[in-house]
Amino acid sequence: MQIYLDSTEATEQFGASLFSSLPMDSIVFLQGDLGMGKTTLVRGFLRAAGYQGVVKSPTYTLVEEYSIGERQVFHFDLYRVVDPEELEWIGIRDYFSQGATCFVEWPDKGAGFLPEPTKVISLVAEHEGRLLSCKG
Repeated sequence: MQIYLDSTEATEQFGASLFSSLPMDSIVFLQGDLGMGKTTLVRGFLRAAGYQGVVKSPTYTLVEEYSIGERQVFHFDLYRVVDPEELEWIGIRDYFSQGATCFVEWPDKGAGFLPEPTKVISLVAEHEGRLLSCKG
C-alpha cells in the first residue's frame, strides 16, 4: 500500500488510523531519512490513544515510554546506535516481551537484535510531501 501525505497533519492522521488497526502487541519498523515524519506519525498514534503530552524523538534517550490506559507504547530511535549489541545493554528484549506497541525508527541499526515487525512503514520525500509505503 502506498499513500501520498501532503502535510504534517496528513502524517499525523495516518498515525492516528494505526491506533484502531494495530493490535496492542505490535512492532512497527519506521524507515526513512531524517525529517521524513517518523516521529510525527508516532505522535498521531499517541494522540488517537488519548495521550496529550509532548511527543519527542528519542534520538538521545533511545526510547520514550508512554502508558495510556491499558496500552503501553515504546518509541525507539536507533539512529545513534553504532553496534547492535548496544541494544542488549539497554535490555531491549525486555521491552518487546511486554505485549506493548513498539515503534522502531532506524531498525536496520538493530539488525539481529530486533524481532520480526508486524508492519514496516517507509517514508520518502516526494514533491512537497511524503510517499508512505506500508507492508504488513
